[in-house]
Amino acid sequence: MRCDRFAVPAVVAGRCAMAMLLGLAGARPALAETMDELYAAAKAEKTVVIYSGGPVAPYEAFIKDFEQRFPGITVSLTGGFSNVLNSRIEAQLHDRRLETDMAFFQTVQDFVAWKRQGVLLNFKPDGYEQISPVFRDPDGAYTTVKVNQIVYAYNSRLVAPQDVPRSALDFLKPAFLGKLITCYPADDDATLYVFHTIVQKYGWDYMDRYMANKPNFVQGHLGVVRSVGAGTNIATFDATSTADAVKRAGQPIESVFSEQDATPLFTVTAGIFKDAPHPNAAKLFLAWYMAKEQQSRIGVFSARTDVPPPPGLKPLSAYNTASQYREFVSDEKTLAALRKRFETYTGPVVNAGGVR
Repeated sequence: MRCDRFAVPAVVAGRCAMAMLLGLAGARPALAETMDELYAAAKAEKTVVIYSGGPVAPYEAFIKDFEQRFPGITVSLTGGFSNVLNSRIEAQLHDRRLETDMAFFQTVQDFVAWKRQGVLLNFKPDGYEQISPVFRDPDGAYTTVKVNQIVYAYNSRLVAPQDVPRSALDFLKPAFLGKLITCYPADDDATLYVFHTIVQKYGWDYMDRYMANKPNFVQGHLGVVRSVGAGTNIATFDATSTADAVKRAGQPIESVFSEQDATPLFTVTAGIFKDAPHPNAAKLFLAWYMAKEQQSRIGVFSARTDVPPPPGLKPLSAYNTASQYREFVSDEKTLAALRKRFETYTGPVVNAGGVR
């Protein structure tokens, strides 16, 4: 018996209502609470603990603003790689000693699994209906807090105008010999998605030709764009919005959306744990961060439909994008096979990176 509002015949409406009350038709939907109500409940908890995958700098200014907006509540942020921090959370869940309240990870498959295990807290902040349905869980177990594009980037001092890459095939040019860089695809799922989209279009022969150009690999996208900006390497098809911060710091790095190849999108997802030590503070932070005011200044695309694109960019609908990231990373069998195959090209992680 389906009990959603699009498929319930009148004759079974009563039974569906009873099933929902008994919890047989899915998790109880979380109701929106006002910011003032959340703040009042969070005051007694005094803090919120967040694990964040990837660079932490983009969150530090928001944390400062949050603590000023809500006196008496501090934010403890632990940064690292999503595929490392998730293991810490799994251990805490296993030991029933949860230290973190919520996670901000690019590994959306973790949230899909955690929802299935029943360890996430359903929560729909005020304005949840403004989040595009493709970027949120219908029950409020998790939601997309950022939508990131992975584009080409090059060092504008060292790459001649005629060599600026426009498609993945351009990275095979002799001009880039020994001067290309990406994350390790077997170590970073967003990068794995990039490589996957390329070999889907150009075939696995592309990898043989790409490796013949002696590319370099590093752990983490921050290391990728810093290397290009510094001129240690001069081009990549694996640049995230962190390239903008490197450019603002004065480095000669430029980003390019390909018109010939689809631009992969990956998301940062957030979820609150059901046994979080500070659940109300976590709800307050997520509600505040997902509000239009904050989402309008995150520097990347927002999952909210009422937030304009970042300055200088068009709406996502104007670009040719590959947007099946959630489906891609949720297929664990295929993911494991691809990691193994790409690692035969790159070898294991040698060049460790950081998030600061």
